[in-house]
Parts: sequence; C-alpha cells; structure tokens
Amino acid sequence: MSLKRKIALNLSIAFSLLFGIVMAVIYMSFNDFRKEEFKERFRQRLEFTSHFIAKSKDFEEEAPVFFNENSDNILLNETILIFNGKKELIYSTIKDRNVTWDSALLKELDEKKIIYSEKTVPEIYAALKTINGENYYILTSALDTNGNSKLAYLKYLLITAYVMSTLLIGFFSYYFMGQFLKPLEDLNKEISEVTAHKLTTQIPIRNSNDEIDVLAKSFNTMIGRLDDVFQSQKDFTASASHEIRTPITRMAFQLENLIKFNEHSPETLTSLKQIQRDVYQLSDLTNSLLLLTKFDRENIQSIYEEVRIDEVIFESFEAVEKSYPKLKMDFLISEDTSEDALLTIKGVQSLLDIVFINLFKNAAVYSDDTEVDVLITETHENLIVDVISHGDTIPVEEQSKLFEAFMRGNNSQNISGSGLGLRIVKRILDYHGAEISYSSPSDLLNKFSVIFNK
Repeated sequence: MSLKRKIALNLSIAFSLLFGIVMAVIYMSFNDFRKEEFKERFRQRLEFTSHFIAKSKDFEEEAPVFFNENSDNILLNETILIFNGKKELIYSTIKDRNVTWDSALLKELDEKKIIYSEKTVPEIYAALKTINGENYYILTSALDTNGNSKLAYLKYLLITAYVMSTLLIGFFSYYFMGQFLKPLEDLNKEISEVTAHKLTTQIPIRNSNDEIDVLAKSFNTMIGRLDDVFQSQKDFTASASHEIRTPITRMAFQLENLIKFNEHSPETLTSLKQIQRDVYQLSDLTNSLLLLTKFDRENIQSIYEEVRIDEVIFESFEAVEKSYPKLKMDFLISEDTSEDALLTIKGVQSLLDIVFINLFKNAAVYSDDTEVDVLITETHENLIVDVISHGDTIPVEEQSKLFEAFMRGNNSQNISGSGLGLRIVKRILDYHGAEISYSSPSDLLNKFSVIFNK
C-alpha cells in the first residue's frame, strides 16, 4: 500500500472514530433527555390529576368527561387508575377490557409514596396523594410514542450522516493527501529514472525548505558520491580489461606457435595446451567483464535486437571448440516445438554468446565423454534451451549456491577455473529477463536449463 493511501486510510479511520463517538454521545444524550422529559410529563400529569380530584365536587361523574377531553394533551396512550384509601378502584380510563393492576405496587406506595418505573412497558408513574384528608392511589401508565419516534428518526439521521461523512472524509483525505504528497511522488519518479549510467542526473530542488526539499538535496549529494565511485570502478575495470587483453592475445598467439612445433616432449606439449586453455579462459573472462561494464538492467533493453538462438549456440560452440577440439555437440529441436517456431529472442548477441560459451566450457571440462547435448523447446510463452552433459553431478547442498561468485563444486577439484563463469551467466540472463537452473535427472547427468520469456 502506498504512503498516500496509508495516510488517507489512517486519517479517515481516526476521523470516523471521532465522528462516531460524537454521534453516539448525541444519541445517548437525546435519549436521556427524552426520558427526563417524559418523566416530567408524567409528574405534571399526576399533579394535574391530583389537582382535579381536589377541586372536583363529584369526582366519579366529572372524571370521564374531564379525562376524555384532556387525555391527549399531556401524554399519549395513557391509562389512569385511581384507588381510594381502601385500595378500591374508584376510577379507570380503561373501558373496553378488564382492568388489572399490581397489588404489590399499591403496597409499595405505602412506603415510598412515589414510584417511577421506566423499565416496564408501558412506563408507570404512581403516587400516594392525600387530598382533602383522604388517601388516593393514582397509577398512571403511558408509552412515549412521540419520544421514541423522534429517537428512531434521530438514529436514522445519525447513521446516514455517519456513512456520508465517512465516505466524504475518505475521499477528501485521499485527495488532499495526494496534493500534499505530489512533490514526493515527483521525487520518486525522478529517482526511479536514475540508473548507473545516469548518475549525473540531479533531482530538481523546489527551494521550499520542507522535508521533501531536504530529502532531494541529500539524494543529490548521495548521487554525486555514487557517481564518483561507479565511474572510478568502471574506469578501472575498462582500463584493466583493455590492458590485460593485449598481453593475453600475445600470449595466446605465441602459445599457438609453440604448440605447432613437434619437437616438444609429450609432457611439455600437455603443459603448453593446458596453459593455452587457461589463457583462453582468462581472455574470455576479460572480454566478459569488459562487455558487462557497458550495460546494466535499465539501458540494455534499448539495444535489444532479434537474435536467433540456434545461431548463438553454433557460434558459441565454435569458439569453445578451438580450445577443446574433442568436444562434440548434438543439437536437437524438441518435438513439442511448433512448426512455425522462429527460434528468436530479443537480446544482445555478444552477451548471449558469453552465456553459452561458459555452459559449453563447463560441459567440456566436466564431461566424461566430451559430448554436449543441446535441446531447444519453443512454446507460445517461452523458449527453453537445455544444455546436457555426462559427468560427476553437483551435490544437492551446493546447487543453491551454484550461481554465486567464486562458487566451485566438489566435482571441480583439480580442475582450473575462476568460479565466476556461472555468476556472469546468471547476471547476463537477469539482464535479459531470463532464468537458468541446474538439475540432475539421473546419475552422472548434468542439465542446465535456460528459459527465455517471450
């Protein structure tokens, strides 16, 4: 997840939680207010009823008319039960069903005088009043239909407002974070365009003196130092490779002339041929290093060309055959390859030559029968080249480190080599977006598989 999305998400969550807490406080506060208001209306109704009893001359005759006219003025859906001092029902607003009441509630009124219960449905407000020297038990019950309706509507409004505000907060957070972090994205774009061959490129400074500006200045300073280091390394590698290549070429030429004479003893001739192979190997290694200094993963794609893999294989084999004339190659194209296969890939032929030269040299050095089999398989997705030879295999525990620098397996004992060949092969194939793997299908069988993606 990008930094912009992380900040926007965290900011949205923080504001949403805060807004949700505020909404919850509003809802609970209104609910408490509704309860207190309803309780106050209960009390007023009770006082109203008590006042009516005190002023009424004939309570039982006047009560029906009075309560029918005034029942909806203060409470909705209310019922009123009035008992005399003997706890006998003397009036009820309930007309269409049997009247029932809780006798325990009347007894409790003798002690508490006033009882309010909001947990019952409907809610009850009861009181024991002494009016004109007589005790009256007044039980009032009602549903806060209006208050509950308002509370439900408020709940709906709060939920709708919360959802809408969360969406708006998320949108505006993402938008404003994008505006705030745009200089950082521009900086990232500039940095991503810097490669080993473009280390002189400086990141533009906006002179805003903010953290991004400070980061750009620090990056430019680091780039300048890296450029000095890379340039020194490239100059040294190029100069050293060029200077070494000249005497190596002379040595190779002189060795060829010496070997042509038949006056040497068998031991001397064998030593001269071994020296010649070492010189050729050193020459190939020097050429490989010289070529690799010219390329990196970013700029190599700009010089890609269509390369026939079969031509690369034959040219590489011919180059190796000069040093190992006994090496033979069996070239095959798999039956799984379609008839319209072109056997072409995009790459740099000079570098691909180095790949197969190294693989063929390994086959020549470590093969028991000095023969290498090459099998090409082309599908719609990739092109696979298997280089197979017979000889001692590489132990399983060493296979994972096979393509590391200076790594030499147990099967290379008493055989000269630098340990850089397969590492160079791996690096070149990485530049081409290709892969290489080693396997041993059976005893005394080595197989390197090179996989090019189309």
